[in-house]
Amino acid sequence: MDRNTVIGFVLLAVLLFVYLFTSTKNSQQAQLAKQRFEDSVALVKFKADSIAALKDAATKTAAYDSTVQTPQTEALTVVENEVLKITFTNKGGRPAKVELKNYKSYDSSLVVLNGSSFDKISYGVNVAPNQASQTAELYFSAGTVAKNADGSQTVAFTLPTVNGTVQHTFVVKPNAYMIDWNVQLNGADKLLTQNTINLTWQSKPMQHESDLRYERQMSNICFYEDNSFDYIMAKTEKKFEKPVEWVSVAQQFFNITLVSKNKFSAGEINWFRTTTDDTKELAQVTTTLQSKLPIGAVATLPMQLYFGPTDYKVLKAQDAPEMDKIVNLGRDMYAFVRPINKYIIMPVFNFFGSFLGSFGLVIALLTLCIRLITSPLVYTSYLSGAKMKALRPEIEKMKARLGGDQQAVGMEQMKLFREAGVNPLGGCIPALLQIPIFFALYSFFNSNIALRGQEFLWADNLASYDILFHWKTYIWGVGTHISLFTITAVLTSFLISIYNMNMTPDQGNPMLKYMPYIFPFVLFFVFNGLPAALTWYYTVSNLITLALQWVIQNYIIDHDKILAKIEENRKKPKTQSKWQERLSQMQEQQKKMQEEKAKQRK
Repeated sequence: MDRNTVIGFVLLAVLLFVYLFTSTKNSQQAQLAKQRFEDSVALVKFKADSIAALKDAATKTAAYDSTVQTPQTEALTVVENEVLKITFTNKGGRPAKVELKNYKSYDSSLVVLNGSSFDKISYGVNVAPNQASQTAELYFSAGTVAKNADGSQTVAFTLPTVNGTVQHTFVVKPNAYMIDWNVQLNGADKLLTQNTINLTWQSKPMQHESDLRYERQMSNICFYEDNSFDYIMAKTEKKFEKPVEWVSVAQQFFNITLVSKNKFSAGEINWFRTTTDDTKELAQVTTTLQSKLPIGAVATLPMQLYFGPTDYKVLKAQDAPEMDKIVNLGRDMYAFVRPINKYIIMPVFNFFGSFLGSFGLVIALLTLCIRLITSPLVYTSYLSGAKMKALRPEIEKMKARLGGDQQAVGMEQMKLFREAGVNPLGGCIPALLQIPIFFALYSFFNSNIALRGQEFLWADNLASYDILFHWKTYIWGVGTHISLFTITAVLTSFLISIYNMNMTPDQGNPMLKYMPYIFPFVLFFVFNGLPAALTWYYTVSNLITLALQWVIQNYIIDHDKILAKIEENRKKPKTQSKWQERLSQMQEQQKKMQEEKAKQRK
């Protein structure tokens, strides 16, 4: 391919890229507008249906209460352990508000879960012949609290009806985030239709982190269906067709999880992620779950409710299977990094954290440990670069001799590398092997609640970005701030790129000339909204890289020995692999075709 052909192909590629980018962007904008419209319509319908259902339930409840004469005033019961403060209400016989004693929200108040009027768990019961009501709208007897010998506390609510009695019993254990919840129905054959409980769980997670947009982005729904963990993040609905053991509404660092010890038989999740900044809510979630109870006059549904942090150690200790996977240590196409996090990153991090008070120093030592482990790869990469640098004078002479014949330059260059025993990809492959480590750390720092609220240098929260400059108007790609740790990561990346430019033999390639500027520029937009822990790690990693490069190049790699080794390799008999033989044959054929075309032109 001559220069004009290459230029032509490049121009065609640019035009094709512009066309695809424009058409895709327009299509995405249209699809986004359509999706927003459909979500808005669905949300309005959902709210209207909920209001209508509540009004209908209130009307039926009023008619029922006028005949049975149950109390119509709300009574609150507060129960505490070392980590939770739970406010129960007799309206529905359920937790109305849960405060986490050891965690504070972005505004320094205690983290509150399940605290809005939207949050409730309910199911339908036949309170009288031909009359059904939702338990969330019925007033149970005032809660009674009993202290048990093991230190736990039992809270009981009772609802007498014409058809039978409904009893909700909650057990709050010492120093535990998981609450036992048992539903007992005396007269279940009359209280339930076809002996099935149709449970409705409404949840509206609220903002607890300083970056509302990022917290929304990290929020998702997790569940354990058919003995397998799964989650939804982009989708707005999920139907369960197989047994479900638990469902979790998970924010970035906190979650509420509903567990059934006997498994729910079916159900459905509908959730709408809030997109406006004028509200602190992250999403609205409505989950419906069905549970088939044994036929009989008395039936029990044992369940559990988890209100607490998305902490790997805490979730791993729960009886519900694989709840630790709510912590995103690697999912889907990045699932391969989860073992790296579980068996390497996390143990090393916890080890350093056990005796260091500063998590910034812990991250620095973790980075140093990782770089020392991968140093053999770094050495291989730099050795390959040193060999390429040693061949640079010969390559420059070869280019001057062959002129603008790029194909001939490529063939001669490959021949030169083969004679010298140099692998041109030797510097790339070790670097590629380090990519999984970065993906692992990205997941780890994004989901590690231990970093939440931890200060280091100028950052007041390692779990979120640090702020050098801040403004009110949101700018796409940048946000409302500039992070200083992002700037240090970008600058150190720029220094590495400049240093590596000296190791590149082909300085005539325009892409290689501009790469030191392009990569750090792109890196700024990628890193600016990420947690300070990750950008601090990248800064430390870059500084270690610069130090390793300087030490290896000046004290470990002997350039005279490299030149001697290259000359020794040239004297050895050369053997080509099948791939090299095919490549050489293709290059020879292309060269002959170009020579024939040149003769025909003459």
